[in-house]
Amino acid sequence: MSAATLSGCGTGSGGGSGKTIKVVYQQQLNNANHVQADFLGPMVEQFEKANPGTTVKLVPVTASENDYYTKIQLMMRSPATAPDLVYEDTATINSDVASGYLRPLDDYLRTWQDWSTFAAPAKAAMKYAADGKTYGVPDNTDTRGLWYNKQLFAQAGIPVPWQPKTWADVLGTARTLKAELPGVTPLNVFTGVAAGEASSMQGFEMLLYGTPAADTSLYDAGQGKWVVGSKGFKDALDFVHTVYSEQLGPSPQQALGANIQAQVGTEMIPQGKLAIDLDGSWMPNNWIRTGPEPWPQWQSTMGMAYMPTQNGQGSGKVSMSGGWAWSIPAKAKNPDLAWKFTQFLETRANSAQWNTVNATIAVRTDVASDPAYLKALPSNAFFTALVPDTYYRPGVPAYTQVSSAIQKAMESVTTGQASVDKAASTFDSDVKTAVGGDKTVQGAR
Repeated sequence: MSAATLSGCGTGSGGGSGKTIKVVYQQQLNNANHVQADFLGPMVEQFEKANPGTTVKLVPVTASENDYYTKIQLMMRSPATAPDLVYEDTATINSDVASGYLRPLDDYLRTWQDWSTFAAPAKAAMKYAADGKTYGVPDNTDTRGLWYNKQLFAQAGIPVPWQPKTWADVLGTARTLKAELPGVTPLNVFTGVAAGEASSMQGFEMLLYGTPAADTSLYDAGQGKWVVGSKGFKDALDFVHTVYSEQLGPSPQQALGANIQAQVGTEMIPQGKLAIDLDGSWMPNNWIRTGPEPWPQWQSTMGMAYMPTQNGQGSGKVSMSGGWAWSIPAKAKNPDLAWKFTQFLETRANSAQWNTVNATIAVRTDVASDPAYLKALPSNAFFTALVPDTYYRPGVPAYTQVSSAIQKAMESVTTGQASVDKAASTFDSDVKTAVGGDKTVQGAR
């Protein structure tokens, strides 16, 4: 598959004439969600019409999240296969910069007036700490919380609206659902290696950053060191262990399958087989008219609650934010035209359209405050309001290795192959091996 993708990407470049660009983005594996393809198609037509003689070739890479990262890195290694514009997960930008795959955009950004309208945290996520330069233009961010099925709650005798105040409340509700609704999965928390960053971010980090030592729970930015041996890490891992050992979540076989994300969004939730899902603001992508599983009833069926901190401490709520961005590879043949297309995609009007159809949180402040955008989906205002309580993943290259270690630890407690203590110890060892023992620090116990 990689060879075929690379071969396809390396043809039709226009000989570096400056008139043709190749634009790479992810098409999820075994997923009928073509929202981005449906958005980009008309954008390309409009851009080519406004710029006669130019050609924009869209190159969807059909792959799981982790495989997508690997495939675009393989593409960007060689001038023969490098695209001109690539859709980057903000979690991988720093590692791709460190590997020499991406081009800094500062010279372009200095003269782009629209850059001032982008939210500061979103822009900060595009910077590489080692040189302070910017390597991407964010086109969305996101927040995370709890989606729940109000009809299933009613059947189980649980009052709605529902808003748990602690982790214990979440687990207590899941246990009630299990007792009252046989055949319904009470709670989904993504876990394991196959789900990739969904496990790390939607699953584990939504727990870890809700522990009392949230600001130094994974990475101590002040010391520039990764945190190991913390009580918060074990507590978060114990929550995952509880969900799966008490059979409150999907079966381990299903939870660790490559298609679990698609199954949750397009099958389990709309079919009434899942009561609570710890997930992201983008979930309506699955259910809107142009999504893979149109489900108009979601607006009246699904409720939203913020994820509580462990014991209700602090603000009482926690969220994680990431998002995606457009980046120009270092070996792009036509970077200037790629930048021009990026500017076109990120105008106020086009950004508003994309954030609306993709059910993502706007990164342009003028879009985020637009009443039309906030009302476009019933969930927009709720998830936008979580931004003040959100955390971003550590913006350092080693994050991807630490994230992989998190996924391994989660998988081992999900299957029961390791105790929480053993899995946490293995995580500590994996991190020290990946980053060096001198780059770790003992966490709060």
